[in-house]
This record gives sequence, C-alpha cells and structure tokens, in this order.
Amino acid sequence: MKTAYRVLAHSIMILVILQTMVIVWGFFGLFHWIEDGGVMNKAVLDDRDTLNFTEQRGMMLHGIGGMVLVPLVVLAFLIVSFFAKIPGGVAAAGIVVGLVVAQVALGIFAHGVPGLGILHALGAFLIIGAANAADRRAKRVSAPVEVAAR
Repeated sequence: MKTAYRVLAHSIMILVILQTMVIVWGFFGLFHWIEDGGVMNKAVLDDRDTLNFTEQRGMMLHGIGGMVLVPLVVLAFLIVSFFAKIPGGVAAAGIVVGLVVAQVALGIFAHGVPGLGILHALGAFLIIGAANAADRRAKRVSAPVEVAAR
C-alpha cells in the first residue's frame, strides 16, 4: 500500500503539471486565433458544439482534468492513505484533499472574480508541494534500514 500511496502522490503532481500545460496551450491558442481574426465573445463561449481553434481542446482538458480526473485521483489517494500505515500519511493526504477542494472552488469562482485566478495558480504549486511532501514522508518510511557492520 505504501507503493500505491507513492504512485498516487506522483500521479497528483504529474496531473497538476499537465493541468498547467493544457491551460497555457489553450490560452496561447486563443491569442493566436484572435490575432488571425477570430472574435471571442459570449456567443462563442456559450457555443459548446463548435471548436473554434484546435488549442481550445486545452481549455476543455483543463476543465475535465480539474473537475473530474484530479479529484478522483486525490480521493483514491485519501482512501489508500488509511491502509498504507504511513505515520502522518492520512493527514498529508487530507492536506492534499483540502488544497484540491480549494483549487476547484477557486477555479469555479474565478470565472466571476478574475482576481481569484492568481490564487488558483498559486494553488497548483501548493498541491504539488503537498503531494511531494506526502511522497517524501512515505519514502522515509519505505526506505530500507541499514544494518551497521560489526
């Protein structure tokens, strides 16, 4: 179970990095599309059936990843933490869960209050740091004990 705990911690870090990559891909694509004459307005935002530019997929992937995939992996991480028997492992997983809940809320509310986007970006770094700390905690517990030579 310690291995599963560590794999899930790594998965969370990788998923958050991928989240940043796909949203940046989407926004650079949006800027390119606008420079080529595309127009972004409410009608375009509300049209869910039209792919206006290829990189728009990045925005869709960011939404799916942030609202579905990351929360599912984090939930699995929390569940595994109860069985991994890592001292402080449940608390570390709980911190990651709390940060992800805050991150999802910030992502939702930033649509109405754009300044929250700054905290949303910071949240990504905090999640990576917390998942990394959880992984390091598990690594210390999993490390083989060296026997001193006589």
